[in-house]
Amino acid sequence: MKPLLLSHFTVTSCIGKGLQQTLDALLQQRQALKPCDFETVDLPTFIGEVEGVDEVAMPANMQEYDCRNNRLAKLGLEQDGFEQAVNAAISQYGADRIGVFLGTSTSGILETELAFRNRDKTTGKLPENFIYGKTQNTYSVADFTRHYFQLSGPAAVVSSACSSSAKVFSLARRMLEAGLIDAAIVGGVDTLCLTTLYGFNSLNLLSSQACRPYDKDRNGISIGEAAAFALLERTPDAGEAPDTFKSTHAADTVLLLGIGESSDAYHMSSPHPEGLGAKLAMHQALDSAGLKPSDIDYINLHGTATPSNDAAEAKAVMAIFEHENKDVPCSSSKGATGHTLGAAGGVEAVICALALQHGFIPGGLNTQTIDTQLPLNYQLQNRPQTLQRVMSNSFGFGGTNCSLIFGLASAADAETGNQP
Repeated sequence: MKPLLLSHFTVTSCIGKGLQQTLDALLQQRQALKPCDFETVDLPTFIGEVEGVDEVAMPANMQEYDCRNNRLAKLGLEQDGFEQAVNAAISQYGADRIGVFLGTSTSGILETELAFRNRDKTTGKLPENFIYGKTQNTYSVADFTRHYFQLSGPAAVVSSACSSSAKVFSLARRMLEAGLIDAAIVGGVDTLCLTTLYGFNSLNLLSSQACRPYDKDRNGISIGEAAAFALLERTPDAGEAPDTFKSTHAADTVLLLGIGESSDAYHMSSPHPEGLGAKLAMHQALDSAGLKPSDIDYINLHGTATPSNDAAEAKAVMAIFEHENKDVPCSSSKGATGHTLGAAGGVEAVICALALQHGFIPGGLNTQTIDTQLPLNYQLQNRPQTLQRVMSNSFGFGGTNCSLIFGLASAADAETGNQP
């Protein structure tokens, strides 16, 4: 595939609002997961909650979209000049030439939970101000974003569990290659709710402490919430507006180099024990980027900290990398952010972009003793290192898998002979 440009990106999670706070938290390996005190939830687990979401005000003409998920989306869009970057793209391409492709798992289901709690005690009728289509509906966050920017291009939401906001990069790529759009807002938003917390608890997948990916004593996930966005554009062809590209995009510009998707459909909530779908996704990502395993400098693992998920992913990574680059550094950032579910792919894409630009491998938080049965080069501490190409894995329930490869513009230029 031809590389695509991440011209702007931003992330908001429990470790920070925007890129600088996020980078500082990663570099300081700051712990932000906390004992669960969300809403009325009474569970012995840890969560990653974004502060200030309840105080976010919807625009006056968009009150019908008011729910926790869309408030977090708005908070995320306001960081790092992302809103201004989208408006500049609108001026350049037109409102009908920008797509919106976002991932989420439960969308605004908290609003429905609150509506049922406040239904009429006699008739059972839900409150008049509850608008399902603008809040809980899975499409709500894309619809909100589209109307927030007054866009008229194509829009869609992917809800494939934990791979949701990774797969949207693929959807946007197809739209761009088909010539239907000139730019795309991609990413994901997911927020805390009772359904998610009690649901994962019923599956015995919640940890009673901050999650410990790849630890020998790992015992479950810590659920977080986040909003991550990127503006995806084509890279210019040789001889196309070179001065403009040079002036706005330096060698540390981040590119999407490869995408791999698979669906192994092994089980509703357990990964294929040998990581079959994960292997297929990673292999396809490398092929689409025209890269070998030895070209990857770091892998941001899916790394949920459940026994079966980490074991399956480790087997898949070893199957791909053991003959060429078996010591590739790996880590999971979920020890920092928690598992942000439908937003996880987008969050970790941005973390990979920060790692590329700032030359470091983020160490995995909370892990004390690496599981020796999972023979990966798992990094416990931050490590300064020049990175050119990194892989980000996102593997969801139902065996829906996605691997993304990001790189610096300087790496792509070296391979193609083009000058940015």
